[in-house]
Amino acid sequence: AAAGLSYVGAYVINTYKSYDNFLQDKYALLPAVIIICVAVVMFIIGLTGCCATFRESRVGLGLVSVARSCMSSSSPCCVKTDVQGTMHSVFEKYNGKDPESGVVDYLQEQLHCCGVKNYSDWTTTQWFNSTGNNSVPLSCCRQDLKNCTGRLDQPQEL
Repeated sequence: AAAGLSYVGAYVINTYKSYDNFLQDKYALLPAVIIICVAVVMFIIGLTGCCATFRESRVGLGLVSVARSCMSSSSPCCVKTDVQGTMHSVFEKYNGKDPESGVVDYLQEQLHCCGVKNYSDWTTTQWFNSTGNNSVPLSCCRQDLKNCTGRLDQPQEL
């Protein structure tokens, strides 16, 4: 698992190098660095567990057990909530013109998604209220459709 996480973290960092001119925010690497740190901690705990098992050390197995309990108690839902909150704030700043808006459009096109959870997330943004045309950005449109307008009365096109 630690090797897999290390690979994912390294892959994200390597991919970021390709888009570093496009994505000016250096904090974009923070998730990759966190993933690599978690991988290192998992490797150390796993190695300690293997050594403790091999030596039949009760103290070592106890430490591994405590570490495992601590790691499992940090709830993924808290991380999910924080990420969703950050994403909502980025979507709230969307205006369709600045580089940050370009990042939102790029992510929606590449990930084939619309909004944080779904297209209805756009209805609460300042951009949606200012356009007044009851539609989402064209980056929400399915890529196989050429005449998509992003209108909410045609959700099958999003």
